[in-house]
Amino acid sequence: MEQPASPHPVSPMEQALHAARALVIADLVAGDVADADVVSLVEASVVQRRWWVEQWPEGVEYVAGLVAQDVQDSLLERYGRWPLCPVCGVGDPHALDVEPELGPDPHWVCHKAGVKVSAVGSLGSATGGPGGPGEAPSS
Repeated sequence: MEQPASPHPVSPMEQALHAARALVIADLVAGDVADADVVSLVEASVVQRRWWVEQWPEGVEYVAGLVAQDVQDSLLERYGRWPLCPVCGVGDPHALDVEPELGPDPHWVCHKAGVKVSAVGSLGSATGGPGGPGEAPSS
C-alpha cells in the first residue's frame, strides 16, 4: 500500500539542517560527549545556520561542516578541545579540524599528521569508539 504524499514536503534546506544535526550528534556520541547541554549547542547552531541558509540558499551544501565547526568552537569555549585526534599518540592532545572550512563533503583532519581522519558524522568508525574532548563535559 502506498503512503499518501505529505501535504508539506521537507525542503532541501530542512533536509540539510536535519542531516547536519544527525552527523554532528553521531560524532558527539562517538566521543561519548552527547550530554543534553552539548546537544543543546548543536540545536543552537542549527537555528543559527537555518537563518544563514535562508540568506544564502546556495550555501546549503556547506551546513554540515559549519554546524560541526560551530559546535567545536562552543565546546572549546565551555569545556575543552573536541574531537581529540585519534591518530597522534604522542605529544600534547590536539583537536581535529574541519575541512574544507566552507565547502561540501566536510571531513575531520589532523594537521599535525597531515591526514584525513573521517567524514563529519563518521568519527566512531575512525576512532574505534569513545574519545572525548580534552576536558570532557560533565553533567
